This record gives sequence, C-alpha cells and structure tokens, in this order.
Amino acid sequence: MSIDDRLAELGLALPDVAAPVAAYQPAVRSGQYVYTAGQLPFVDGTLATVGKVGTEDGLVDPATAADLAATCALNALAAVRSVTGTLDGVRIVKVTGFVASNPSFTGQPAVLNGASELLGRIFGDAGTHARSAVGVAVLPLDAPVEVELIAELTD
Repeated sequence: MSIDDRLAELGLALPDVAAPVAAYQPAVRSGQYVYTAGQLPFVDGTLATVGKVGTEDGLVDPATAADLAATCALNALAAVRSVTGTLDGVRIVKVTGFVASNPSFTGQPAVLNGASELLGRIFGDAGTHARSAVGVAVLPLDAPVEVELIAELTD
C-alpha cells in the first residue's frame, strides 16, 4: 500500500507546504536524507492556536498540544514530499519537538507523542524513530509546538 493510500485510509491529507516565516527552506535533501525545518501547527496558512502549554487555566492543554504536534508532523511530511515527490520509500529516523511551556510543565514527551504516534500510524515500522522533546520559553509566532524531522530515503 502506498503512503498516499495509507493517508486516505486514515482520513488524512497532507497540506500544502507551509511558507517559510524567515530565511530558510522547508526541507533540504542531502544524499539519502531529508531534513525539515521546524514546522509549526499551521492549518490553511494560519496557526491553529497560540500560547504556552501547561495545566493552568489560560494555557494550551496538553491534549490539544499533542493534536498540534500531529499537525506539525503532517506539515513536516508535506515538506519532505516537496523535495522527494513521494513519501513511498521514506523511513522516519529522528523527530525533534519543541514545546513552549509553563516552567513547571514537564509533560513535553506526552505532547510529542501526538507527532510520534501519527508517524507510526502512517508508516508502520518505518515510522519508528529516535526523538527529543524539549521545553522552551517561546516559539516563533507564539506557537505552542514545533516539530522537525529527519527522513531517510530507502528506495
């Protein structure tokens, strides 16, 4: 089954590649690897939500942030496809996620599970990856989550 077929089976569609918000490329291929820039949770060109992640009132709740991390992962896959033409034969090697969070929040790994679990559903074993989940004070445009990935082209 192709990755496009798998996406359709899951009820997912890759978005258009998010336009860079500064001087960089959304993805760059080097040999058999594709490195994405950090992808924000853009939906139709607009951030889905803004703010810090935490458990206090007024903050983005962790479950919503996990959904946003999945959105970031879809945006990263769109960036990969923009330089490869297809996601068939792609293996996800590494995911790095950043969570703009309240200083007392320590649930960054659970937030990034939103991206990791989505990649597993899409790619199966080829979606199993190494990962870093990092809490930060602020992200570009006040986004709650940012995800970047490294993909290997196996075909």
